[in-house]
Amino acid sequence: MTTPPPPITEPDPSALVCSGNQVGPCATCQRKTHKYGSGGSPLCQWCMAAVTEKWGPTVRHTSTRL
Repeated sequence: MTTPPPPITEPDPSALVCSGNQVGPCATCQRKTHKYGSGGSPLCQWCMAAVTEKWGPTVRHTSTRL
């Protein structure tokens, strides 16, 4: 059984190890996460775990920027 995520007011651990200009809200829950730059993800680790569980471990974010 997995542990429930902490309250939304607590940032994703990834947000604590990157520079402040790379932090942004998770696309699903709005928790602060490492969103921009190298290694960034639009989802926090808890939302990404739910997506991975549903779609499998090969799920990836594809940038739509030109």
